[in-house]
Amino acid sequence: MNRPVDPVSSDDLQAYVDDQLGVARRIDVEAYLSANPAAASRVMGDLRIRDELRLALAQTPRAASTAAARLATAEAARRLQGALSRERWIRRLRVAAVVALLVGAGWIANAQFGHFGVSRVVASGLAPAYLEDAVRAHRTALVRADMPSQPGIRQYNPAEIRAATAIVMPALPEEWKVEDVQVFPSTFGPSVEITLRAGEIGTASLFAVRPGGFDVVPATTVPRDDLTAAYWQVGEVAYALVAHTGAATDTRDLDRAAARLARTLY
Repeated sequence: MNRPVDPVSSDDLQAYVDDQLGVARRIDVEAYLSANPAAASRVMGDLRIRDELRLALAQTPRAASTAAARLATAEAARRLQGALSRERWIRRLRVAAVVALLVGAGWIANAQFGHFGVSRVVASGLAPAYLEDAVRAHRTALVRADMPSQPGIRQYNPAEIRAATAIVMPALPEEWKVEDVQVFPSTFGPSVEITLRAGEIGTASLFAVRPGGFDVVPATTVPRDDLTAAYWQVGEVAYALVAHTGAATDTRDLDRAAARLARTLY
């Protein structure tokens, strides 16, 4: 039975950024954000800026140019104050900015970290860490499929998966057939792996996990040895669709299938 969902307020969004919500309420907030791209964009900005400040404060002091360090931390403080308009955040971050300015004299911040992080241009060429878990889960599923003593679990209950793991699964196309459903351990905690007869792309695995950060990443296809994987992320859950592909048309089919699954999460 579905429980009633209280409206998501600005206080809920702030508590989400502060990591102050329980799992059930985080799910409510993530469902709200998935349906409100403008709010999701603001929250993503808040989270990124929060993490930039944490990264800045975590660095060990080093010999560096005092002027460069002060400029870097002053720029971080300016961006923090401009991006977070809520009163409580502003009060907190004024104090944090002062601390950053005091300890920043010894950092090689601007030269070493840019704006305290990896740029999107650099990061865009790197596949996410959870993709290796997705490929490993797919290969394990293929091994299980060849073992008569390991029958597949075809009962697929997305609501039960969400309640047990806080992972929201995409809606599957009606023509796809579930062959097996497993909860796997992964680098990031419990993950879900579904083996599918997926129409034009053949046997495929749909992998889902909570990688530990909030992001919105469109479907991106990458080769993995004899496999091809399409990965994407919506909120705090990341997904990968893995299959054996050869021809370029197969890769395009996988990419379209991943984009189709991703759209069902909005």
